[in-house]
Amino acid sequence: MLVFHPALAPYRIDQFNALNEIFDLHLVFLFDNLWTFKYDQSFLLSQCKFKYSFLIRGPRHKGRFFRFGMFKKIKSINPDIVIGHEFSFTTQYLILLKRIGFLKQKVGSMIDDSLDICHNIQSGIRFIARGYSIKYLDFIVLLSQEVSSFYQKELNFKKENIIISPILQSSTRLRNNSKNIEFIAHKYAKKYNLNNKKVLLFVGRLITEKALPLFLSTVHSHLLENKKLIFIIVGDGDEKKGLELIIEQHKLQDKVILVGRYDNDELYAWYLCASGFVLTSLSETFGAVVNEALIFGLPVLCSKYAGASSLITSENGIVFDPLDKGNTIENLKIFLSTMKSLSSIDLNLKPSLMKEKKFNFNKEWSKLIN
Repeated sequence: MLVFHPALAPYRIDQFNALNEIFDLHLVFLFDNLWTFKYDQSFLLSQCKFKYSFLIRGPRHKGRFFRFGMFKKIKSINPDIVIGHEFSFTTQYLILLKRIGFLKQKVGSMIDDSLDICHNIQSGIRFIARGYSIKYLDFIVLLSQEVSSFYQKELNFKKENIIISPILQSSTRLRNNSKNIEFIAHKYAKKYNLNNKKVLLFVGRLITEKALPLFLSTVHSHLLENKKLIFIIVGDGDEKKGLELIIEQHKLQDKVILVGRYDNDELYAWYLCASGFVLTSLSETFGAVVNEALIFGLPVLCSKYAGASSLITSENGIVFDPLDKGNTIENLKIFLSTMKSLSSIDLNLKPSLMKEKKFNFNKEWSKLIN
């Protein structure tokens, strides 16, 4: 299997490693890092069990790009299966090669649509590219059953040619370095006086799509009313200054703390310090942080517009509509009432709330073999 993928993010590692257990996998990265969020690539690549290489030469305009050397790479590796990403120029080029007879392999694409994005497609170009692509792709990889149903019913794509593969991470890998995570979490709890507090946590880029200003403006009075409640925001981005103004405007300085960006164990320690997690996004293809929060035993208040809302059940969280003020407040109240104050920092006391998905993963991807 040959996969053309933009760049490696930490939440993709386990998915690709699991794929390598089923297929002889080769990843071709089209950038040396994510353009929106920089990660320590040498550290991430050290955890990869699959083969990988890079193609980073070619034109780029804003979010659209093309890479030279794709056909040469395909010929040199000679895979049985080739996968592009989304409805990009990469995928369009693979479809072209297949249609003119230069490729005999199965050709598919990984598509990270949430159900909301399916219905409210982002641009006219994407709408046209989607309609064209699904006529010629042999298979597509989607994130949830809900999105799969959309593609079947609305776009007449055959069920047997759809692989459902949410972006899930390994509980074992994330929780492995427990002593270090607990040590860091103790430092956070002491520094920010979190002991015996209900700690609501957000993790992500501080950008417009995350809708944190809207969320804070909606719930500020309820944050103030709960004397033992602290809202920790982990991340950085263009919305930071706007958030600081809202915090000052609503006198939330003692209730909302912007702690900056963290990665790896320093990030996982924040999950260990928290009582519950919230994802407020108005647009989110998936939201891997929801999976991370569940892995660290946190119930999740999740926006209905995030693809990861498909992971939420009555046992591990609540789904809400951040555009509906009444719905947001009502569900926040219920969620806060179930949250427990931070009394101890022990990873063993926070078992994962994610059920094992490996069987389904293997079953779905084995469609390409059968």
